[in-house]
Amino acid sequence: MDQNLNPETSDEYLKLDNQLCFPLYATSRMITRLYQPLLEKLGLTYPQYIVLLVLWEADSLSVKEIGERVQLNTNTLTPLLKRMQELKYITRVRSTEDERIVLVNLTKAGRDMKAKALEIPHQLIASLNYPADKAIELKRMLDDFMDRLSKAEE
Repeated sequence: MDQNLNPETSDEYLKLDNQLCFPLYATSRMITRLYQPLLEKLGLTYPQYIVLLVLWEADSLSVKEIGERVQLNTNTLTPLLKRMQELKYITRVRSTEDERIVLVNLTKAGRDMKAKALEIPHQLIASLNYPADKAIELKRMLDDFMDRLSKAEE
């Protein structure tokens, strides 16, 4: 983003090179493409992988809790979870306390997938040839930026 933008020249703000959103969008697409061959070896899609990451941290979460954690709406998450259940990685059961709540639990196959996925982050970072300290700082900055975006949405 050009820091020398003249606020009086509005068309400067509409140049692609001056947009914050575009490098974030393009980076997301590129990194997802880098994950693809690594995940294909495990028979996973990127969205399935991020759901598994969440469940490996804390099993037995509600669909709502997973959606909040992975930034996906229920209408996007439900078919994804249905497919993961068909693949026998998870089970979905209605809460006995509140039938409106659907709980998602890992199966043995879902828990076993964790061992198979252990090398994925290392393989991805190695393929980037990017210094670890810079990657850690970038992650910290993006976490802060996402937090500010969440607050702006409220």
